[in-house]
Amino acid sequence: MRTQPIQPTRPASLDVSATRAALPALHRPRRPFSPWHLLLVPLALVFAAPLVWLLLSSAMSNAEINRFPPALWPSRVDFSGYRYVLQNALFVRWFANSLIVSAVTVVSNLVFGTLAGYAFARMRFTGSRALLALMVATMAIPFQLTMIPTFLVMKRLGLIDTLGALVVPSLVTPFAVFLLRQFFLSLPRELEEAAWIDGCSRLRVLFTIVLPLSRPALSTVAVLTFLSTWNDLTWPLIAVNHDTTYTLQLGLTTFQGQHHTNWAAVMAGNVITVLPVLLAFLGAQKTFIQSITASGLKG
Repeated sequence: MRTQPIQPTRPASLDVSATRAALPALHRPRRPFSPWHLLLVPLALVFAAPLVWLLLSSAMSNAEINRFPPALWPSRVDFSGYRYVLQNALFVRWFANSLIVSAVTVVSNLVFGTLAGYAFARMRFTGSRALLALMVATMAIPFQLTMIPTFLVMKRLGLIDTLGALVVPSLVTPFAVFLLRQFFLSLPRELEEAAWIDGCSRLRVLFTIVLPLSRPALSTVAVLTFLSTWNDLTWPLIAVNHDTTYTLQLGLTTFQGQHHTNWAAVMAGNVITVLPVLLAFLGAQKTFIQSITASGLKG
């Protein structure tokens, strides 16, 4: 048998363009910023301008705030507005009322929203889809249409002019249930099934496995509920009448009269009011995108 001589293999020719595309761009100059920053930085300055002017005007006197053209920078630092606000005996009461109402509303939405959202995500019962669709549809109804029926219900319960009238209508919101339900759908069922095989009940699976994985969604619901409750003015204006049950937003309106407005006190009060909102947002801003993105994976 005649054997063919073994031909020596030649190295394959290198494709310079393919190699250049495959190798990491180590020698490319790195920009100190993204091109998107050229658009985002001006927009951020535009949105931050009212907050900066609020902070500056809170350190002005009433005469300087009312001057035309308006002053963009205080000629001298004047904390008379802060002194007026903090010396007001009811301001601390208003702050405590807002804190109580917001805290109770946040906790109740986390508890009831978690239970209802998990039930809609994992349990199938008669009419579950219709009930979910009906609940989501209520999010499209403006509050102005339900304001009078809600007031009548609170009056029948004897809660008008109490903090209970501010808490009960917001104990659970459709947004909290829907967002948590969508996030629970994005979690793998295998983790829960493994716990069921080990003998865990649904509630134990929810509290020991599901909730630790749902911290982004829970923090998002907590912050958004806190923001909406803390900044609410319309419903407290209707539900409470006595100044001792005012919330902070409603109490600040008393600084504005028909013939005279203490603008320095209004600006100082708004700065104090905005601080908890900023702290809540800064504390949970990293979880917003993660939660919203995960909750939109499944329908």
